[in-house]
Amino acid sequence: MPDTNIGKAAISNYTDTVDDYSVASQQTDGIQDQKETEYQITNFNNWYGYYRNIPELRMAIDALARWTIGKGYKTNPITELLLMNITGNGTDSFNTILENMFRTMQIAGDSFAEIVREEDGQLVNIKPLDPSTIKIVANRKGIIIRYEQNSKTKQKEKSVRKYKPEQIFHLSRNRTADEIHGISMIEAVEEIILMRNEAMSDYKRLLHRNIYPARIWHLDTDEESRINAFISKVQSMKNKGEDIFVPKGAVIPEIAGVPPNSTLNPLPWIQLLNQYFFQACGVPQIIVGGSQEYSEATAKIAYLAFEQTIEENQKQIEEAVLSQLNLEIELEFPASLENEILAAAKKQGTDTQAMTPEDLTVTPSTR
Repeated sequence: MPDTNIGKAAISNYTDTVDDYSVASQQTDGIQDQKETEYQITNFNNWYGYYRNIPELRMAIDALARWTIGKGYKTNPITELLLMNITGNGTDSFNTILENMFRTMQIAGDSFAEIVREEDGQLVNIKPLDPSTIKIVANRKGIIIRYEQNSKTKQKEKSVRKYKPEQIFHLSRNRTADEIHGISMIEAVEEIILMRNEAMSDYKRLLHRNIYPARIWHLDTDEESRINAFISKVQSMKNKGEDIFVPKGAVIPEIAGVPPNSTLNPLPWIQLLNQYFFQACGVPQIIVGGSQEYSEATAKIAYLAFEQTIEENQKQIEEAVLSQLNLEIELEFPASLENEILAAAKKQGTDTQAMTPEDLTVTPSTR
């Protein structure tokens, strides 16, 4: 007989079997204890693939670039005349070059362009470069001393081209501490992108199973040639949407269906990931055309918050153009709701003031 004494009950120990979530520590890519410290973007091709193939990521990055640069710039007549001659690869304008570099900076963390000048220092052109080919080199004090470009061609004598700092127009996104490079937006949202697209892929498969449910065919034969012939007929029948007729007792079909309500509905999860993604990117969904989650009031607040992001981005670009190109520009700001929101708040405050004794006084009728 087993011992049924309750006092001998044992307690489990799951402390070591379930790991708490943790985030790995990370060091900055700052200067090292050596004469020169180098950094080169090695993951750009992967990030660029995300940008080209994930529509919501492209929408978010393009929206940031469009709102920051898209409306153009203002400057003095002399600078405007100079910038009109900037053509990049021959078909660019200074505005499209800035937008290109800003978009690339979001993807790669950094963007680079070659500054072409005359011998007298006159600015001639600005040519955007592939960030994956550029190596940043800093000295022991953390100052960038040169850039090196690895050629995409097979010409060995020109495999590496060196630039002085004043020959490269360099933008960095969210540079932190002593790092000599920026941080890609895609680093923080990559996991969200994967989860969302995996859920959508699974849901696509689930919908296909509703139209073409999995079946188990019990065949009254074990001859391989006959089985293969029957498989071909079933495939042809499914592709054409036709029926199949078999001798009685030769085949017994069985639908391997999933009971109703036995699977989770993935749509709320996909929608949650979608909202989380745009929050992580710093772009409200209303900016890219999604308004189903917003009332008019919340849409205005989201728009106003996004304005602060755009102002910061524009200030960064303007300061980089001034410090690296020695040109002063002012980027045009998109339509603002700040004054409208402040006016509405002031009016609402006036309408909701407490009543005074005069408001309660009854005036006798003169009739």
